[in-house]
Amino acid sequence: MNDLFSQTGLDAQTIQLIGTYLLSAVAFIAILIIGRYVATWVRNLIRRGLKRPEMDTTLMKFASNFAYYAIFLLAIFAGLETVGVETASFVAVLAATGFAIGLALQGTLANFAAGVMLLIFRPFKVDDYVEIAGETGFVRDISLFFTRITTRENRLIIVPNGDIFGSTIENIFANDLVRVDCEVGTDYPADIDATREVLLDAARNVEGRVEEKGEQAALTALGGSSINWEVRVWAHPDDYFRLKQELVRQVKYKLDEAEIGIPYPQMDVHLDKLNGEVDEV
Repeated sequence: MNDLFSQTGLDAQTIQLIGTYLLSAVAFIAILIIGRYVATWVRNLIRRGLKRPEMDTTLMKFASNFAYYAIFLLAIFAGLETVGVETASFVAVLAATGFAIGLALQGTLANFAAGVMLLIFRPFKVDDYVEIAGETGFVRDISLFFTRITTRENRLIIVPNGDIFGSTIENIFANDLVRVDCEVGTDYPADIDATREVLLDAARNVEGRVEEKGEQAALTALGGSSINWEVRVWAHPDDYFRLKQELVRQVKYKLDEAEIGIPYPQMDVHLDKLNGEVDEV
């Protein structure tokens, strides 16, 4: 054996050191391979577990990818420990770097955190008609940093998730039924009971309404120039805008047929002649 060492020009200690490094390198590679296999397995397991109709695709991808990279990063640190590399310094550097990046991107991180909360609590979903952060429209996409909505004018609006989660969210079509309202004012000389019957008749003529919920003609206020009413029917969310138009149309036609006027705001001006001067009151 000594002759073999002498022929290679290496002594026993050097050969042992090389063998140790080779074993460490093999262990490092083996840990990375096993770690990647485990990370892939866990990622696929999470995706299969969350692949349900009620789960959001973005949340599923985020959770599975986060688990994958977290496990693979732990495998890298374990492999570095195997070859004798001190990982404490790496952890400290990563922590400091993460802190600096967090300060620089605190707005982005806030949007990210809000996006995760939106995906978990699900106050709205894609295709819902919502009012969020002062904007109203149909939800087209929910990502981790922002939400896209399309208005009825087909304008695309991108709202940061931080602005959404920190404000009031109105999910207009969240329920199976939604009420359709039409506000209208009528002349003071018109009889109240007769006007109510005319407005109810207008509501009954709206085709496609939910008849089981009935209809209402509510007297809401005695205004400055009109008696104010609110006519109400119920509809399914998909029929809301069509029934809104039809309800307004029927109210106008029925009031015209009954010769009940819809007054507009007006101001009476009285002229008094005092001492040769005209005063306006």
